[in-house]
Amino acid sequence: MASSKNGNSGKKGSYDASAIQVLEGVDHVRKRPGMYIGGVNKDGLHHLVWEILDNAVDEVINGHASEIVVTLDEDHKGITVTDNGRGIPVDLHPQLKIPAVIAVFTKLGAGGKFDGESYKHSGGLHGVGAAVANALSEKLTATVWREGTRWQCSFVRGVPQGKLVKLGAARGSGTTVHLRPDASVFEKITLDPAMLRERLEAKSYLHKGLKITFVDPKAPAPEHFHHAQGIVEYLGKLIQVRGKPAVHPGLFSLERADDPKIEVALAWTEATEDSVMSFVNGVPTPDGGTHEQGLRNALNKALRNYMTTHNLEPKGLTIALEDIREGMTGILSTYVLEPQFQSQTKNRLNNPEVTTQVEGAIRPALELWLNENRSRAEAIVARVIASARARAASRAASAKVSRKTAGGVRLNLPGKLADCGSDDPRRSELFIVEGDSAGGSAKMGRDREHQAILPLRGKVLNAEQASLAKVLENEELGNVVKALGCGIGKDFELDRLRYHKIILLMDADSDGHHIATLLLTFFYRYMPELIRRGHVYLAQPPLYRVDIGKESHWVSDDAALSALLAQPKRAKPEIQRFKGLGEMMPQQLKDTTLDPRKRQLLRVGIRDELATDRTISELMGKDTQARYQFIMERAAEAEALDV
Repeated sequence: MASSKNGNSGKKGSYDASAIQVLEGVDHVRKRPGMYIGGVNKDGLHHLVWEILDNAVDEVINGHASEIVVTLDEDHKGITVTDNGRGIPVDLHPQLKIPAVIAVFTKLGAGGKFDGESYKHSGGLHGVGAAVANALSEKLTATVWREGTRWQCSFVRGVPQGKLVKLGAARGSGTTVHLRPDASVFEKITLDPAMLRERLEAKSYLHKGLKITFVDPKAPAPEHFHHAQGIVEYLGKLIQVRGKPAVHPGLFSLERADDPKIEVALAWTEATEDSVMSFVNGVPTPDGGTHEQGLRNALNKALRNYMTTHNLEPKGLTIALEDIREGMTGILSTYVLEPQFQSQTKNRLNNPEVTTQVEGAIRPALELWLNENRSRAEAIVARVIASARARAASRAASAKVSRKTAGGVRLNLPGKLADCGSDDPRRSELFIVEGDSAGGSAKMGRDREHQAILPLRGKVLNAEQASLAKVLENEELGNVVKALGCGIGKDFELDRLRYHKIILLMDADSDGHHIATLLLTFFYRYMPELIRRGHVYLAQPPLYRVDIGKESHWVSDDAALSALLAQPKRAKPEIQRFKGLGEMMPQQLKDTTLDPRKRQLLRVGIRDELATDRTISELMGKDTQARYQFIMERAAEAEALDV
């Protein structure tokens, strides 16, 4: 029978009433910041800015402000947000007996957005945003212009520094908030101008008439954002940036003023994926929610009704919702009286009634637009049917691809694949190697239990310039798909992935870089989740071996070689340049590139989906103009060009 050695109340190791901590307000926010801002990483850091910015935008949404100025500190570790709205109230709160502006920045649940009168629509409904931003800031200063007087209050880590101060007479009205995030809370406190610029520009598109000025002291001049056409103009820009032209001229757009207010703009493009940006009360909802479900329902019913009415449904071919959505680029902005977000970070809308409201507004309008624009509608239908046929072909190809069964049986794997012994994908690695010669060295130098080798012959197909049918027919890419076992395109299933590390092992020269780029293009277009989930890596094989006396150094590129040779040396260096991985002995390849204890890998990730899409489209697509411009602008930086 177990007995406790710490039975006395209050002693070390005891669990009684004294062990229960009560954290309130600022203390709770600082102790558990992730609960309020999602984390203390870069996204959490910028969430402080979004909370203050959204309060300024709420003044715009409700017709009380027209201009916002956002100014970065010189060191990018602080920021100021100013609006010309009504100004936060400064009179005493009837219950708290403190100025309302101080209550807003110190009391969780204090705000002017609960009664439905001061703010009809608002991105902030919980009344905690300003207080949370204050609690997680090293310093915050709020200045208010209201009723002819200028007021100011300051805080340090959420704690007021003295009383509300009357600064004197002032004209107009508005609020300025300056904050510097707390370095003791966040991993890094440098604010990203590009991230801020993107959010500010999006706000200017979403709210017609709003003028936003962004001031970065390190930039040559302030930037001004003002877009009179709103989200229609925004969608046109997104299509241009993504580099995939629309399959029909003109955009479908709808603007409904009744509650819930809805704005939507749609176009079908030549892209292989759909892309929808959604907003609720001006706040981005990257995880979607019930408003996006309403849009999907409207798309499905409107397109199907049009196809049925005009007898355009192909016989023997099943049209799925994913076919209707493929290539569609859209922006959906809704204004909900009392939005229910999944969390304080407001990434997802949960109001169930919004689904029906959005569907009911968009479906009849889209169906009418299709019938009034027959040529555009037929181009969209052709796009949908092409997607359905490609999906059917993809499924047929994927059906031929098998993976290891629970018993370790291998079925229909590529003949050149030297598989590993392990059946555990978490411990298994696939090296995709350039050429049979390098593949031979890799096979002999690998760990046979956990490392598989798949050699490729020459440069693979450019997936950006080829149709899905061509991609599926390509032997080298087909071998990659078979080896991975997780399917391709619409039939991709991450759970079937046979290796959790996919390592591209190419020669450390321009040809090798080109092959790696072609493979990354293929993965990004047809298996993007492999990259998003961090399964794709670039090996770092040496380009040189430098022997200095009895020491051998492995060097990856010319810059590293120059740095090594610049160091004081006791003996004359002997330099060997590898023309390819095939020149390396198996043991050398193992010691430098294969052995997990010694090698260096670069994990491939996607920082900015839009920028990545644009870069691949420009540098790997059929239009040569963007590539020509890229080469001409950077030709002076390159010692050799592989064209």
